[in-house]
Amino acid sequence: MPQPEVAVLVNARAGRGRGARATASVVAALTAAGVRPRLLTTADRDDAERRTAAAVADGVAAVAALGGDGAAHAALQAVAGTGTPLGLLPAGTGNDLALALGVPADPAAAARALAEDLHAGVVRRVDAARTGDRWWATVLCCGFDSAVTDRANRLRWPRGPRRYDVAILAELARLRPREVALTVDGVGSRREVTLVAVGNTAWYGGGLKIAPGADPADGLLEVVVVGPVGRRELVRTRPRLAAGTHVDHPAVTVLRGREVALHGAGLTTYADGEPVSALPAVSVCVPGALTVVGTGRRC
Repeated sequence: MPQPEVAVLVNARAGRGRGARATASVVAALTAAGVRPRLLTTADRDDAERRTAAAVADGVAAVAALGGDGAAHAALQAVAGTGTPLGLLPAGTGNDLALALGVPADPAAAARALAEDLHAGVVRRVDAARTGDRWWATVLCCGFDSAVTDRANRLRWPRGPRRYDVAILAELARLRPREVALTVDGVGSRREVTLVAVGNTAWYGGGLKIAPGADPADGLLEVVVVGPVGRRELVRTRPRLAAGTHVDHPAVTVLRGREVALHGAGLTTYADGEPVSALPAVSVCVPGALTVVGTGRRC
């Protein structure tokens, strides 16, 4: 029986070089498990998406994203809606999709789980969301958190996670509620918000449980709206995101629906930690759009 070929999309810079360091062990694990890896080492997101789409068109058995949520996001553009399975090999700063789907935390162990499912013919179908022409799988956000990400991406110093600390301080200094028109399954309202998070899965930002009730198999998106809060209250409440208990705060409203529309001036959305669209933006949950392998074995 011929060995299945898996395209391995490598983000060598993920996790401050963890993606590059994990490549050899992932290749060894796949090869030992009877899978032929096709390495796709790319220069940027556009190149990653083009090369992954070409591999899917070539008929690879699966695509494996070695890196964090950014690598998974790039791979998702090629595999969503195709039936070609996606495997996750977590090696990034944020591995929120892997966490949500129960992928082993070690990239080599994740590679072995992926190979086991391929040989057994075991796949899992989960929902993905689409905003314009972009697919995403975890959380789409706008408001304070997207402004922080936007600013951090523009900073040239400091490097690494400290950029986000600087960006948070800068955005806290100019914190103000923004007016957003929010429509969920045709029911609209205008709100003053600090942030809005639309979750297909629960986690974002490297393990923050922003949408604790989000289920990637129910055909719905969970919309978490944080209304006007002061700087001190935002800082004080933010640690509750790790446990998901922030939804009990009186400033927080939780909605659910299949289609979510956001309108507002000067706001940009990010999903899977990647820029998606300026507002207005309409996001739709597509049930079963994503086929995954190697999941359900968190260890």
